[in-house]
Amino acid sequence: MNAPLAHAPVDPDIRRWTKVLAAYRTPHRGRSAFELAVTIVPFAALWALSWASVHYGFWPGLLLTIPAAGFLVRLFMIQHDCGHGSFFAHRTSDDWTGRIIGVLTLTPYGYWRRAHATHHATAGNLDERGVGDITTLTVAEYGALSRWGRLGYRLYRHPLVLFGIGPIWVFGVTQRLPLGMMKAGRDPWISTMATNVGIAALVAALVYMVGLVPFLLVHLPIVILAGAAGIWLFYVQHQFEETHWSSGPEWDFRKAALHGSSYYDLPGALNWLTGNIGIHHVHHLSSKVPCYRLPEVLRDFPELREIGRITIAQSLGCVKLALWDEDQRRLVSFREARALA
Repeated sequence: MNAPLAHAPVDPDIRRWTKVLAAYRTPHRGRSAFELAVTIVPFAALWALSWASVHYGFWPGLLLTIPAAGFLVRLFMIQHDCGHGSFFAHRTSDDWTGRIIGVLTLTPYGYWRRAHATHHATAGNLDERGVGDITTLTVAEYGALSRWGRLGYRLYRHPLVLFGIGPIWVFGVTQRLPLGMMKAGRDPWISTMATNVGIAALVAALVYMVGLVPFLLVHLPIVILAGAAGIWLFYVQHQFEETHWSSGPEWDFRKAALHGSSYYDLPGALNWLTGNIGIHHVHHLSSKVPCYRLPEVLRDFPELREIGRITIAQSLGCVKLALWDEDQRRLVSFREARALA
C-alpha cells in the first residue's frame, strides 16, 4: 500500500455545500406522514391482490409482486431516513416508525442504525473498511492473498453472489443476529431479537389467515426482489469507477461524501420508489436532509447533477469493478488489475 499523502487543505467549495444544505434539513411532518401513507397503503394493497390472484388461480397476478417489491424498497428508504433522524425530526416518532417498518423489511432498526452510522462516518476511508459496506480490496491487498484467498474474494464479488445469494444471506441470516456487534452491549441484541419476534408474529398471523403456500408464493418473491434491488442500489452508490477512496490524514469526510458517493440518475418513477436515494452524494454530505427534499437540492443547485453522475446503462458496467487501484485512484476490474501486474 502506498504511504498516505500529506493532509491537503479541504476545497473551500466543499465547505460551502455543508452550509448550503443546512437549509434543507427541516422536514415537513405532514409531508412525511403523507409519504409514509402513500407507501404502506399501496404495498399492503398489492400484497393482498397478489394473494387474491393465488387464491383464485389467476397466476399472472403474481406479477404484482414486482411493484410490491418496489414499495418495500421505498419503505426501507423511509426506515433509513428515520435512522438518520430526518424523516420526522422527532426522536420518538422516527424511532418507532423505523422499528415497525423494520419488521416488514427484516431489518432490526437499532442494530442497522448503528452499523449505518459507522458507514457514514468512514465511507471512502481505506483504513476504516468493514462495517456497513461492501468489502473492497486494493490491488496490492488482493495480490498479497493466497490462491484460495483470491478465489474467495472473486466469488464474493461475483454478481450472482452479490445480488442473488447476497440478499438472502443479509436479510435471512446476518440480520437475525447482531453480527459484528456481539460485544457492543445489549442494545443491538434487543433490537435484533425484538425485530425477530415481530417478524415471527406477523408471519404467523399471515400464514394463519392465508395459508403457508400462498404466503410463501407471495411474500418470498417480494422480499428477494426488494433485497436484491436494495443491495444493487447500495453497490452503485459507492462502487463506480471514479469514486473516491483515501487513507490516513488525506481522508476528509466532506470530500469522501461528495466524490465517493454517486448521483444515480434514475427516471422519475424509479427515483420516487427508491426514496431519491440515488442523490447519494448530497445525502452523504448532509444525512439530515429528508429523502423527499433531495430533489429540491438538485433543482436549486444544478451543478451538483454533474458530480459522480451515472446512468442506468453506465451502472451496469460497474459490476466488473472489484479492486481499488491506489496508483490510478479508481476502481478497476480483475482483468485490469492482472494487466497492471
